Amino acid sequence: MANFTAKDIQTLRERTGVGMMDCKNALVESDGDMDAAVEILRKKGIATAAKKAGRIASQGIVHSYIHMGGKIGVLVEINCETDFVANNADFREFANNVALQICSMKPQYVAISDVPADVVEHEKAIYREKALNDPKPKPAAIIEKMLDGQIAKFFKEICLLEQEYFRDDSKTINQLLVEITQTIGEKISIRRFTRYEMGEGLEKKVDNFVDEINASVASMQK
Repeated sequence: MANFTAKDIQTLRERTGVGMMDCKNALVESDGDMDAAVEILRKKGIATAAKKAGRIASQGIVHSYIHMGGKIGVLVEINCETDFVANNADFREFANNVALQICSMKPQYVAISDVPADVVEHEKAIYREKALNDPKPKPAAIIEKMLDGQIAKFFKEICLLEQEYFRDDSKTINQLLVEITQTIGEKISIRRFTRYEMGEGLEKKVDNFVDEINASVASMQK
């Protein structure tokens, strides 16, 4: 068993710009050695996109997608370095696929770094309480390791870059981002998005047809 934690995976991700699953696999391969994991990612060519991280991506597009005849709508801002790339067919296809991902998978944040600390702590508190109430209690150290795994799973659900790509679950959206960056040769970034769903957040009337039928029968018997 490799000796590393979810925090190590996040550190490697911040150093390389590579997705969490690739970082995890590299740490497994390097048996937890951070520097060796960086070299593994560089040799695989995955970390080359990280070299562009310091560049400024101030161009791009705001892409829109409307689904189900206007029932769901998505706006997503995808940035690049030049207007030329903003009009590139591959770039626009990437933007559309990201919008489709947001539409279907309902992420709440772009990246892990966008998730407020209080949200993470709230989730940890829930998982910790559940573990402590387990009929078969576990040592505190084991519980904390379990929390790392649960939080990593939580991030995969709510963070766009950590989600599995809906067209190909063998890769994440971050890996898709790395691929388009390598293909185009410019820094590409997903800056922000908004997802609208008709009626979301509104209190909806729930019809109970059994009660309606019973009430109708009762009134007929009077």
